[in-house]
Amino acid sequence: MQQVQRRSLVDTVVDEMKREIATGNWQVGDRIPSEAELTAQLGVSRPSVREAVRSLVQLGLLETRQGDGTYVVATDATQVALRRALHTADRREVILVRKALDALAAGAAAEQRSDADLEFLAAQLRARSAAIRDGDVATFTDADVAFHLGVARISGNRLLSDIYASFDHSLRESITDASCLARGDDPDRADQHETLYQAIAAGDPEAARNAALGVLDQQERLLDASE
Repeated sequence: MQQVQRRSLVDTVVDEMKREIATGNWQVGDRIPSEAELTAQLGVSRPSVREAVRSLVQLGLLETRQGDGTYVVATDATQVALRRALHTADRREVILVRKALDALAAGAAAEQRSDADLEFLAAQLRARSAAIRDGDVATFTDADVAFHLGVARISGNRLLSDIYASFDHSLRESITDASCLARGDDPDRADQHETLYQAIAAGDPEAARNAALGVLDQQERLLDASE
């Protein structure tokens, strides 16, 4: 057996700072206390604080902005790592993984949805349609992503919702890269988003799963057409 190594002071500081983020004392967008303030609050040396901050920056939880301080940019290091992996993953692999997640989320959403949930999804579809008419790619993207994230949230499965949130960047890429948007056309030519909404509203898990897969089948066809 190897000797048990004592935890370093830096590790202890990292854990304390992670706890501030996890408990919501430091929220995304907040500027954390200065190095001098942290040194006084934690009772440790400046080099220990500096190294701990550097570690959390590397994990993707903090971001140092020159001349402005250090800010919280994420709360979950695992989610950050997943987002980084998704950013470099092959698009077809992403779609394949999303098929499993989307089908699961859609089926559960059909069983768990409330009137407020349905109104939220309907509002995203209305915003999506209006953006197509206006040729507003940014608004279209926001509404489409919000719709899919909303389905995952409505599923009632917090872990699924958190994992799905990691797909935010890849979702936006797949939407804004659809060339038909520039022509004012809906990339979902088969109107599967509306079909998915109606299935969730009707409380039909099987129909919801099929519609969710239909949305991704359409994305695969668009990917084929772009290559």
